[in-house]
Amino acid sequence: MLLNSTTRGAGYAIFILTMMNLLNYLDRYVPSVVKDLFKHDLKLTDFQTSLPITGFVIVYMLSSMMFGALADRFPRKILIAAGVALWSLATALAAFATGFWTFMLARALVGVGEAAYATLAPALLSDFFPPERRNRILTIFYVAIPVGSAMGFILGGMFGEMYGWRAAFLICGLPGIAMALLALWIRDPGRGRFDLDADVIPPKWVQAIGLLLRNREYMLVVAGYTVVTFAAGALADWFPTFLQRHRGMSIEASGHYVGLSAVVGGLLGTIIGGFLADKLKAWTRQSYMALSGWSMLLATIFGFFALTLQNAMGAVTMLFLAQFFLWFYNGPVNAMLTNCVPSALRVRAFAFTILLIHLLGDAISPTIVGLASDYIGLQSAIQLVPIAMGIGALIWLYTWRTLPERVVEPA
Repeated sequence: MLLNSTTRGAGYAIFILTMMNLLNYLDRYVPSVVKDLFKHDLKLTDFQTSLPITGFVIVYMLSSMMFGALADRFPRKILIAAGVALWSLATALAAFATGFWTFMLARALVGVGEAAYATLAPALLSDFFPPERRNRILTIFYVAIPVGSAMGFILGGMFGEMYGWRAAFLICGLPGIAMALLALWIRDPGRGRFDLDADVIPPKWVQAIGLLLRNREYMLVVAGYTVVTFAAGALADWFPTFLQRHRGMSIEASGHYVGLSAVVGGLLGTIIGGFLADKLKAWTRQSYMALSGWSMLLATIFGFFALTLQNAMGAVTMLFLAQFFLWFYNGPVNAMLTNCVPSALRVRAFAFTILLIHLLGDAISPTIVGLASDYIGLQSAIQLVPIAMGIGALIWLYTWRTLPERVVEPA
């Protein structure tokens, strides 16, 4: 009876947390597709249109450290519910912005709410399952990223074209408040059910960071993750605008095609990547890194062509292929991050990962591209995307070739 109860609790947790992850990325990418609308209305430069994303990510990563500590004192599901409600309300509040600073404040508050969720949800899910099953479960969880991103592009573009950018933020933000209530019924399985160190007291932050910095496997995985996040952040924020300015697409069409490539390519890539990563264990050592590195190399090639082909539909086709291979890493990389640290360190590891990948990744990449665009044009500035993808691929391929295999015993 206890096992069945736990299984039912795990299924509910997977469903609710995955749906929340979908809304997480939906709300995150609405600004990217309506960028030129609020730029004109609020009288902003390209540089200023991306600063709210930088503000969001900075608040997001700093808040992640805070929630990593709060998780030791308060129920995780309560913190998750509060976070989802806050980010959804803040998304809706962007509809009432009157200028740069009010828009910046609303988007920064989104970061506080998302930090509570993104820091705690993967660790909570990991506690439902033994190490050898976590890649599959986290693959399901991270499928919501491309689907949510696609919905943000598609719905944001559709509502922005029909009703204006303010309506897009309002309509996309409010549903999350209702979803937050469902988190209160998640059954917390307890920290580290399937880990030998379940009773170990979580280390203090200073000690935790020292342990993580000395963990070579963790740091190499995060290094590649950071550069890939740099590329993905700039691509998501600027590619719809790139299609509008340089390939003659409307706001709705650019949102539709970018969203479609994200949901189809990203969904297939995440699922197939998670599946292949486990299958490759019979063929190569460090299969998670092998799969992530080679697929990112292919994403780099297709990403380059997506930005250089002059035909709009050719660019969209290349984007689809880039998205497909880009998302292969989702489940495998996060499973490696889960398995390469003790359970007592896991929440802090995810919080520190969020800090690093965003501080050096998508906190700065959209703004760097925007600033460069003001001086050399978007066509040239956006070429930073495939360059960063290629660097991420090389880091993960190096990790594949140099790290010893991690042996995970079945529970």
